[in-house]
Amino acid sequence: MPQELCKIPKHGTIQYHPSLLPKYRGPSAINWAIALGEEKTGLTIFRPSDGLDEGEVILQKEVAIGPNDTLGKIYFDHLFPIGVKALLEAADLVVAGKHQELIQDESQANYEGWFDANAAQIHWATHINQIYNLIRACNPAPGAWTKLGEQKVQIYDCHKHVAATFGAVKGRPGEVTQITLDSFFVTCHGGQIEVLKAKEALLAKLLVQSWLKS
Repeated sequence: MPQELCKIPKHGTIQYHPSLLPKYRGPSAINWAIALGEEKTGLTIFRPSDGLDEGEVILQKEVAIGPNDTLGKIYFDHLFPIGVKALLEAADLVVAGKHQELIQDESQANYEGWFDANAAQIHWATHINQIYNLIRACNPAPGAWTKLGEQKVQIYDCHKHVAATFGAVKGRPGEVTQITLDSFFVTCHGGQIEVLKAKEALLAKLLVQSWLKS
C-alpha cells in the first residue's frame, strides 16, 4: 500500500491479515495453513507497508485448527468475528498511544501465493491425511476437485477412513469402491475418503455406477 496514503489518517493506518505473521504472508493464508496440516493459525493487525504483509505487528490473536475444521469454519466462526474485535482493540490502543509496533522476524517469514485450481486438484496417489487436509482447505472455496472420466467433480464435505493395515486398503488410488445413498468412497494411500457433498455429484454417481457394473 502506498505510504503516502497510509499516512493520511492522524494516527496512521492498520490492516488485518488472517495468519500469525510473518508466517503465511500472501492472499490465501488460511487455505495453506489447513492444507499443510497446521494445528493453529490466527490473525495479525499490523501497519501496512510497501511490502506485502511485511509491516510492523501491533496485535495478534491465536486460533486453533481442529482436525476436522474447514476453511469456512475457521474463517466465519473464528477469524472473522475475532478479527473485527481485534481491529477495534488495536485502533483504541493506537489512538491512546498504548500500542507497540514489533518488526517481523524475517528468519521465520514465508510467502504463499494464491490457492488456485491447480493447488486444489486432488491427487489420489498422495497420503490420505494430505488429501483430507486439502479438501478441508478448499471448503467452501475454491473447492477441491478431481475427475471421474471427463467429468470434473468438486468435493466439499467428507470423512476419512484410515486403514490400520495394508490388507485393509480396498482398491487402487483413485478407485471408487463403494456407493451408498448418501456418499461414495474413493481409495487413496492409507485408507479411503468418503465423499459426502460434491458438485456434479449425481452425474458422478451415475458414471461410477456404470463403471462398477461394467
